[in-house]
Amino acid sequence: MSEPKAPTPAPGDTYKGWLFKWTNYIKGYQRRWFVLSNGLLSYYRTQAEMGHTCRGTINLATANIAVEDSCNFVISNGGTQTYHLKASSEVERQRWITALELAKAKAFRMQAESDDSGDDSTPPATGQGAGSRNSEVQSTLRTLGSKVEDLSTCNDLIAKHGSALQRSLSELEGVRLGGETSEKIRQVTERATLFRITSNAMINACRDFLALAQTHSKRWQKALQAEREQRVRLEETLEQLAKQHNHLERAFRGATVLPASQSNPAIDSKGKGDASDEDEENEFFDACEDVQEFITVPADPKYHRRSGSNVSGISSELGMDDGTTALQNPYACTPGSLHLLSTHPYFSQVNFNEPLSMLQRLSEDLEYYELLDRAAKCQSSLEQMCYVAAFTVSSYSTTVHRTGKPFNPLLGETFELDRVQESGYRSLCEQVSHHPPAAAHHAISERGWTLRQEIALASKFRGKYLSIMPLGSIHCIFEKSTNHYTWKKVTTTVHNIIVGKLWIDQSGEIDVVNHKTGDRCHLKFAPYSYFSRDVARKVTGVVTDKDGKAHYVLSGTWDEKMEYSRVMQSSRRGENGADGRQKTVYQTLKAKELWRKTPLPEGAENMYYFSTLALTLNELEEGVAPTDSRRRPDQRLMEQGRWEEANAEKQRLEEKQRTVRREREREANRAASPSEEALIEDAISDSPLKCGHQDNYKSMWFEQLVDPVTGEPTHIYKGGYWEAKEQGNWDSCPDIF
Repeated sequence: MSEPKAPTPAPGDTYKGWLFKWTNYIKGYQRRWFVLSNGLLSYYRTQAEMGHTCRGTINLATANIAVEDSCNFVISNGGTQTYHLKASSEVERQRWITALELAKAKAFRMQAESDDSGDDSTPPATGQGAGSRNSEVQSTLRTLGSKVEDLSTCNDLIAKHGSALQRSLSELEGVRLGGETSEKIRQVTERATLFRITSNAMINACRDFLALAQTHSKRWQKALQAEREQRVRLEETLEQLAKQHNHLERAFRGATVLPASQSNPAIDSKGKGDASDEDEENEFFDACEDVQEFITVPADPKYHRRSGSNVSGISSELGMDDGTTALQNPYACTPGSLHLLSTHPYFSQVNFNEPLSMLQRLSEDLEYYELLDRAAKCQSSLEQMCYVAAFTVSSYSTTVHRTGKPFNPLLGETFELDRVQESGYRSLCEQVSHHPPAAAHHAISERGWTLRQEIALASKFRGKYLSIMPLGSIHCIFEKSTNHYTWKKVTTTVHNIIVGKLWIDQSGEIDVVNHKTGDRCHLKFAPYSYFSRDVARKVTGVVTDKDGKAHYVLSGTWDEKMEYSRVMQSSRRGENGADGRQKTVYQTLKAKELWRKTPLPEGAENMYYFSTLALTLNELEEGVAPTDSRRRPDQRLMEQGRWEEANAEKQRLEEKQRTVRREREREANRAASPSEEALIEDAISDSPLKCGHQDNYKSMWFEQLVDPVTGEPTHIYKGGYWEAKEQGNWDSCPDIF
């Protein structure tokens, strides 16, 4: 088998090739594939393992490189890692030594400057923003410093060799020779003198450049530090202003929204701006309906038990006592996550929206429904698990550039996606609760699968970034095999909330579980890191059976593609990881592609970065329910570019929703006696089935049940929608538009 010829190493290049690595006295030297990149030397058993199994890595910044003989050399980090390596020839060994020394020098400089290389919130790839300018200046400074060192070296060399030349010529001039020879010596002496004069001039110029460069370098560093400190102060100021604005807005609404007949005597005695906790909570939610959707309200106890994260800590961090946050509707970056929405009045306008409802965004989970079609045909439950896992990853692929906020669904709003003729499936979403916001989704395919979910959200706001945690489980059931899969979504993080260009990352872990067979797929979404050697948005996973035996390894990125490899053998003979535990090593067959993202349509940057499916979601269709998102007037006006009319219509719809809610509450109060009201309120506040009860609203097409698989209260489709559409009978639908 012919070996790939290694290129001559150059500073900053990735260097790859085969080397022999000493393993033990029984096996001796074994052939391994080594990769030198970003100051790290990693090795693999084969080239095919590069996508999923790294056998070991040494950071060259702190490593020692020693040559033993013509082909052998040793790399050690001074601790537990030492690699005894052998090249195929002396030339090949020298290539590796040169590449390693260059990489070590570069890694050492990067490590020394890592504290001043910019904060870790710089977005990957195309989202560099202002951070890229800092990085550019830092890179210029590093390059200039390197050039200055070269000039200084040249300075020393010219002075040294010039003096030696002059001394040699002076000695030669003293030798008695013929007249012609003496003339030649005189000419050489004159030329040497000219060379010395010229060299001195160059040396002086280099000295001036050196002084000037050092002066400017210090000035630039001070300017950069001042800019960095000013940015931090600005972020802190803006964060405080956001909190103060939120408190003022709450006080204003508490003083003006309540009808006079419902005023609390305590309010009158303290002043109109000092409402009680109870009244403030009731009316604050109502007045904020224009900025509410799926998030930042106190999560149900069922979700607290699931997440284990300090969701309740949000209110205390922002100085609030009712569990709401300063950002009521942060950011929808996945179907089921939300886009940035501050409580500032401007953010409630449609200028920050994209012309789609959140229900339509949730329906985009079905962008790559073909993965479930293929999964339904699988004979093996383990192979089926691979396709289901790829489907979970694919739902994030449209989120990279989607920084527009979808319209908040009104309570009772629906969206149908009937693709039976083209794709074999039909889907229905409904906004089933407004406090807390939650949407239920049900999709069924003629090709043997059903997908259902209920999504609500919690969030954590940290000033520079916002973390969004989707709550609730997603279910996928296959008709033929009766395999029932469940999983939850990962955390979405929106960076540069206050200053800079917004960019989105997905991070966390997902367990896709087959409740019939016990099979499991553990997926890891790696968070973006400026210093990581991995590709951005990386996802890895392992499919195991009920006994924990690995059968497939998955790898890829959530914005591009996923691949899977069949595991032939696994062991724990690899080097120890950073935490001291042994790594599991998988020997796999060649990877096969599971899923690849479809390129966006031409001109997508001028169409909110919509995918081909998203571009069709707002097209008018005959026979849809009167509550369908396609019929929402403010959304339609925005799509037509009639911004002022859209804003006015949006305010009208929100006020109408508030009026309907108050009427619903009054009817509920009239239907119950005072004692019954107190009992009902106590039962609702203490019940884990709290979702939906606060609105006194009963869903049209979904009913709340305890899920038999997860034990969570959830809204499940109860039927009747498609029959009503076929009959054209929408008499029972509420008038929400």
